Amino acid sequence: MKVLVLTGPESSGKSWLGTEIQAAFGGLVVDEYVRYFIDTEQRDTCYADVEVIARGQLAWEDAARAQQPELLILDTHLLSNLLWSRLLFNAAPDWLESALLARRYDLHLLLDPTGVPWIDDGQRCQPHLQERQAFHAQCRDWLDTHQQHYCVLGGDWKQRRDATLEAVRTLLAS
Repeated sequence: MKVLVLTGPESSGKSWLGTEIQAAFGGLVVDEYVRYFIDTEQRDTCYADVEVIARGQLAWEDAARAQQPELLILDTHLLSNLLWSRLLFNAAPDWLESALLARRYDLHLLLDPTGVPWIDDGQRCQPHLQERQAFHAQCRDWLDTHQQHYCVLGGDWKQRRDATLEAVRTLLAS
């Protein structure tokens, strides 16, 4: 099983690319638990929700891993929970980073926000490109610090899609 993570700032194409990857290669997509949580609770999140959301994301990931698909496509993982918690609440549960590092991920596709428009979907909160670029840099810094395998993808929607499909072809051939 190859485990692929789509990561980076909001409105950079993670969910869309997850669908594109699945259409091209099959596999199983794990969505963002936080979206389900917000839709279900009908409210904004608070710090007390961070752990609930992170554990929900892990449960969804674990259920998908148990199915042992050839390709597991994660729309997000605990890195987003960790960084958003720090950004919104200036704190994060202590166990998040160690839980993230305890798991194996074969490739992270880090999406650059430059080149595509921000789309307001009612849950997003970073309309300014500078904010999304700062989040992208935090993702990249974490991946570098923890020596995670990743590639940065940017450009317009077509360039992003083409580069993503090529990266996944390479991953599956390895």
